[in-house]
Amino acid sequence: MRILVTGRNGQVGWELARTLSALGEVIACDREQADLSQPQTLKAVVAANKPDVLVNAAAYTAVDKAQEDQASADTVNAQAVGVLAEAARSAGALFVHYSTEYVFDGAKSGPYIETDAVNPLNVYGRTKLDGERAVAAAGGDWLVFRTSWVYGPRGRNFMRTMLRLAAQRDALSVVSDQIGAPTSARAIAQWTAHAVRQAMAERANGTFDSGLFHLTAGGQTSWHGFATRIIEAARVVLGDEAILTRRIEPIASSQYPTPARRPANSLLDNTAFERRFGLWRQPWDAALEGVLDDVFERMSEPR
Repeated sequence: MRILVTGRNGQVGWELARTLSALGEVIACDREQADLSQPQTLKAVVAANKPDVLVNAAAYTAVDKAQEDQASADTVNAQAVGVLAEAARSAGALFVHYSTEYVFDGAKSGPYIETDAVNPLNVYGRTKLDGERAVAAAGGDWLVFRTSWVYGPRGRNFMRTMLRLAAQRDALSVVSDQIGAPTSARAIAQWTAHAVRQAMAERANGTFDSGLFHLTAGGQTSWHGFATRIIEAARVVLGDEAILTRRIEPIASSQYPTPARRPANSLLDNTAFERRFGLWRQPWDAALEGVLDDVFERMSEPR
């Protein structure tokens, strides 16, 4: 099996390149090999590599910047995704793509299911929704996974930001009125590998159905709760000299305005994924411990 992965240097892409190697030959592309800001170049990339599976982990993820750079966000998150989906169909490949909880407005009181009405609050969410629709319109065999609050030991993410700030400041203020399920890039890659393995078996026996699924860690917390667990764990392992933060103040979203509005409720119901793929999802806090163990191990290695 040949698996083409875009976004090799991103959080999820890096983990996918490792995890999917258990299923076959992985061709992992960075922006130089597969530039989603240049959609017209992508069909040739897919045709040249002849994949059985195409996993798109590349995206325009600068949520606030997208408010002022709508054209770039649309090109990468929607137009290029449609081109990749069409190229995968032409190659007879399974297409796997990632979306976001930001397609919802966060007004629902409980977790969102896949068929709930969408209503993105910002440009990033709108362009990701357009990407979902482009995949469905292209046809072929595809899986789209909506995830949320993605973090990992690489790239720009909330966990790494909190660890950096905790070593610099004695107090932090973190939003407490937005809830979600922090989801590690490693877990996303592992779940994807499981789903791809099953999907390819279904394709072989003629039982595969394309679909959109929610895919996040179990449980829920706020950004404040997430930050608290990160810094508590860091203090235990690294000690007070390394972690200066003593207070983590909960604040309202209105006290931390951003160019792009965020949904107050980012919770996604994962029942459909669990039923389809028979996979249990680890709670967010247990998964966080594993990621932090890796981070702290690297920090303790001799340089």
